[in-house]
Amino acid sequence: MCPIVFSGPSGAGKSTILKRLFAEYPDRFGFSVSHTTRVMRPGEVDGKDYNFVTRETMLAEVAAGKFIEHAEFSGNLYGTSIAAVEAVAASGRQCILDIDLQGVLAVKQTHLNARYIFLAPPSLEELERRLRARGTETEESLAKRLATAKRELAYADEHPGTHDRVVVNNDLDTAYEEVRQFVFEEDQP
Repeated sequence: MCPIVFSGPSGAGKSTILKRLFAEYPDRFGFSVSHTTRVMRPGEVDGKDYNFVTRETMLAEVAAGKFIEHAEFSGNLYGTSIAAVEAVAASGRQCILDIDLQGVLAVKQTHLNARYIFLAPPSLEELERRLRARGTETEESLAKRLATAKRELAYADEHPGTHDRVVVNNDLDTAYEEVRQFVFEEDQP
């Protein structure tokens, strides 16, 4: 089973949809846990939500070639380690990666035969509403996330072959069903 790469702006609903997918199919998928240098948010668990590391540790591991992809966003590093993807494959599960556009473009340059899905918000206004509702964003971080979202949405529109599927999350149940169908397409005869 080839890895599936999820991308889309922060606040588009990737985490919500992935949690639902994992709950419905607990033995099918394995999440590639990304590394980050950002501060852990309330309720997050190290090694489950992210591997939280220092900037120095991550830069050393990137330099040692231990990452498939990495990027900097809002002053924090994020990345997918080779070990994280290998651990999922070794468990016999299909690997799911949740990465940004820079990561998607980097993964496309690797040997991974991945499938790509982009989750988009119905509008930038709705995305801003969702991000504000989290209560975790400063005005500065919100502005950066919205600017990044504009770039990601524009890129998805201008480069339609980048992703195998684009799903607009206007209604959670509908978006989830579209994602579920995409995930299982390779199983169809």
